[in-house]
Amino acid sequence: MKIQYSRKINELPPYLFAEIDASKEKMVADGKDVIDLSVGDPDIPTPKFIIDKMKEAVEDPKNHRYPFGAGMFQFREAVCDWYKKRFDVELDPEKEVTALIGSKEGIAHIPLAFVDEGDIVLVPDPGYPVYNAMTILSGGKPYKMPLLAENDFLPDLDEIPAKVADKAKLMFVNYPNNPTGAIADEKFYEKVIKFANKHNIIVCHDAAYSEVNYDGYKPLSFLQIRGAKDVGIEFHSLSKTYNMTGWRIGFAVGNKDVIQGLSKVKSNIDSGAFRAIQCAATTALQKWPTQINDLMKIYKERMDVLVDGLNKLGWKVEKPKATFYVWVQVPPGRTSKEMAMWMLEKLQIIVTPGNGFGEYGEGYIRFSITSPLDRIKEALKRLERGK
Repeated sequence: MKIQYSRKINELPPYLFAEIDASKEKMVADGKDVIDLSVGDPDIPTPKFIIDKMKEAVEDPKNHRYPFGAGMFQFREAVCDWYKKRFDVELDPEKEVTALIGSKEGIAHIPLAFVDEGDIVLVPDPGYPVYNAMTILSGGKPYKMPLLAENDFLPDLDEIPAKVADKAKLMFVNYPNNPTGAIADEKFYEKVIKFANKHNIIVCHDAAYSEVNYDGYKPLSFLQIRGAKDVGIEFHSLSKTYNMTGWRIGFAVGNKDVIQGLSKVKSNIDSGAFRAIQCAATTALQKWPTQINDLMKIYKERMDVLVDGLNKLGWKVEKPKATFYVWVQVPPGRTSKEMAMWMLEKLQIIVTPGNGFGEYGEGYIRFSITSPLDRIKEALKRLERGK
């Protein structure tokens, strides 16, 4: 029998991180000492107090059944309390919060709730690949919003043609930004809200990195801005904040009608996040921020060492105020892929080529600081030897 993939599957670009992982595994199998500075998957264990709560909750038989619904009310209340403490944003736990099996899951499902065949979705480029991929899988058409250095890696909404904007159903924005590490201010979000109101577009703000920040900088929530809840929602995750990537727990908050649409999709696709994980996540949110201060000190030290080291080697890198990532221009005459492959084959260092995040990522590579400090220092030594 001949197996044929759907047109939508064939339109998808390769998922870059899976390819990088396969290359890494092959080199490790060959006995190479590989330093992985590619994927933003924290190497530091989940804090013990969260693990202890998980152990307790997993022993409770009532947590062994289907969770269903928008999440345990206790978890949704903890999300609301956290938003009030962190951003001074009021949320209704009944209507404006839904639990997610990681923010990636919610981002992947939101187009299925609002995008019909041929509808336009405004997607940042470079950007998290899921925005583009799930637009395609939902039958929509991605419209690239270039994130350029000359515009501080913010999309220029004035450059989007009115005929495109009028047909758009969703717009993804993501600050602090993956992969560029860029940040956004209140003025930018105000412009986004005005644009969304004018063209009747739902804004989906991915705020997964808001708690990974340095030197006193505290990123805004999109929902802090007047009128934001009228036009959109915000996705958040405990993955980066508490080193819980494998736990798969997150949430979406904001406009009640958008949350309802997302929840309807989820109720037809999944059965909710494991209740024991929701219990552990509730404890994590309740103990913010004291429990993450030590984690951020570790990441700051790593970021300082990496950026300072790259600058000493002549790379001309700006230190980001948030995220795990350093976005670096490749030397003239090399593509992103060529640079990444040279580092992999000659130095056994894995970084992410910028074109894996979209057309406008070409000319860059992305470093991640989710490896121990001694490995980052060793990578810098190898880069110096390879000059």
